[in-house]
Amino acid sequence: MKHANTKSNVEILHKIETIENEVMNLKLSVLKGLAPSEKKVISLKGILKGVEISEQDIASAQESLYDKVEL
Repeated sequence: MKHANTKSNVEILHKIETIENEVMNLKLSVLKGLAPSEKKVISLKGILKGVEISEQDIASAQESLYDKVEL
C-alpha cells in the first residue's frame, strides 16, 4: 500500500513541476509582449497649432463624454 501511495505522490509532484514550467513560460511570453519596442516615439507637440477651439466645441465634447453623468 505504501508503494502505491509513493508512486502516486511522485506522479503528482511531476504534474506540479510541469504546471510550474508552463506558468513560467506563460509569464515569459507575456513579459516579452510588454517589453518596449524599437519604434520611435512620435511627438504630438504642436499638432493643434493654429486650431481655434470655441466654448461651443468644449461644451459639445463634454456632452458627448459625460452624457450619462450629471455634472
